[in-house]
Amino acid sequence: METVVLFYHVLVLAGLLFALGMVIANLACFRGLHAVKEPSAEEAPLVSILVPTRNEALNIEACVGSLLEQDYPRFELIVLDDHSEDGTGEIVRRLGLQESGDRRVISGEPLPAGWTGKGWACHQLSLAARGEFLFFTDADTTHGPGTVAASLAAASEYRADLLSAWPRLVTVTLGEKLIIPMILLLGMSLYPHWLVLLLQKFPRVAKYLPAVVRKGLGAANGQFMFFTRAGYDRIGGHAGLHDHLVEDVALGRAVTERMGEGMRLLNCESLDFSTCRMYRSFGETWEGFTKNMRAAFEDSLAGFLFIGITHCCCFLLPFVLVFTAHSVSVWLLVIAQILTIGLIRLILTARFRTSWLGFLLHPVGEVLALSIGLNSWRRMASTGVQWKGRVYQSSRGIQAK
Repeated sequence: METVVLFYHVLVLAGLLFALGMVIANLACFRGLHAVKEPSAEEAPLVSILVPTRNEALNIEACVGSLLEQDYPRFELIVLDDHSEDGTGEIVRRLGLQESGDRRVISGEPLPAGWTGKGWACHQLSLAARGEFLFFTDADTTHGPGTVAASLAAASEYRADLLSAWPRLVTVTLGEKLIIPMILLLGMSLYPHWLVLLLQKFPRVAKYLPAVVRKGLGAANGQFMFFTRAGYDRIGGHAGLHDHLVEDVALGRAVTERMGEGMRLLNCESLDFSTCRMYRSFGETWEGFTKNMRAAFEDSLAGFLFIGITHCCCFLLPFVLVFTAHSVSVWLLVIAQILTIGLIRLILTARFRTSWLGFLLHPVGEVLALSIGLNSWRRMASTGVQWKGRVYQSSRGIQAK
């Protein structure tokens, strides 16, 4: 029995060391946007800044205000008001956006059957856009004046069809501080961003990988997605993924699925340029992630159970088992596990400038994240999740009311 227990703890430690290696490898190639010289109006391509909104009265003024102050010489700003009930559209119009021109607000069409609300809004924005580049960003973000210029420079340098950046995550309430940084833990320890960059340098090698493998390597962040128009159209845009609730991950996967054809995805960070406060309370954070968690696994119960059980064993149980170890060898292995977890969280907290409470109270955040996952699986299969006045009842083939 002692041998089995030792083997289990060695296996957990190996898993954590693998996660640590993944985090280090990802961050080694995870570049940040940097300030660039403003291009002249003659050489600057038109960039369409596209903001889908629904009931964003608390956020929209700061977001639109920051986008209007971009120092890039050629951009259009289009905000879509998706039947907001809190005066979002009126706020946007008060900021000077008109029904036409380069700074405009458009009213969304009714949601068709089989579409997600955000996907439908983004699709309409893409139809209205005239730019060579499409910059989709959420209404809960803000952007420094050099964001568009820096994004264009990085995307052009890498020849990226999609540049997706991670803004600095603003957290205020305790629930936000504990739960939201878990995105970074999952995103940096599960997705091999470094491998995507490597394979994209050798598309002839990438094309021999099964399509399902290429697709599974992709991910993106819907808060900040900077497409070439040609790349967006090539993957079918939001229309090609109209029933995906977690459309940003699906769009990233659509690009990596085609990296054997030369398409390129660049994930980076925009900490010095952009901020995002995703949710404003514990309840809102709980509901938001409940809506997305099951959808992120595309209704794969096997995938959800594998990741959930593995995460529980690796990132939560060591904090319990350290008090029940019956031998010095086991206790030392558990201590090594806890130190590895601490190092992973320390690196991510420092790199992405998130709250230190998330680092210090990691076990609590882990319990909350696992609970949200279970709640998501239950709710999406039964009553559904209400979000911004619509009810979503599955991650694919949704019923949005």
